[in-house]
Amino acid sequence: MTSRIDKTSEKMFNNNRHNYSRVGYDSDSEQGDDFISQQIRQQQLQMKHQDDGLDMLTESANRLGTLSLGIHEELNQQNIMLDDMDNELDKATTNLEIVTKKTRELIKKSGGKRNFLIILAMSMVIIILVFLVIYW
Repeated sequence: MTSRIDKTSEKMFNNNRHNYSRVGYDSDSEQGDDFISQQIRQQQLQMKHQDDGLDMLTESANRLGTLSLGIHEELNQQNIMLDDMDNELDKATTNLEIVTKKTRELIKKSGGKRNFLIILAMSMVIIILVFLVIYW
């Protein structure tokens, strides 16, 4: 008889334990499913934010690339202009040196500094004489 009671109580205990664990399992399963769903949504949201950030970063990189290409073109044009200006400056310097050389030769042919000083002194005498005639 005790063995029959023991078997019955053991069966009830196992059934009750199974029911408790099943109820707990169902509740844990639902909570686990909710938690997992929530985590998946959070990860999807985070991935969407990351994708948005990457899209913004891509757009910024594209704008920066376009801007740098524009700067590159502008610098190339300015380098061409500077080269042209340098060539023109070299030509002007060469022409100035030629004119300076010809002026020196002309001064030497006209008698140099001595004749220049004589002409300057005579011009001063003429200016003084003109003033004396006008004011006398």
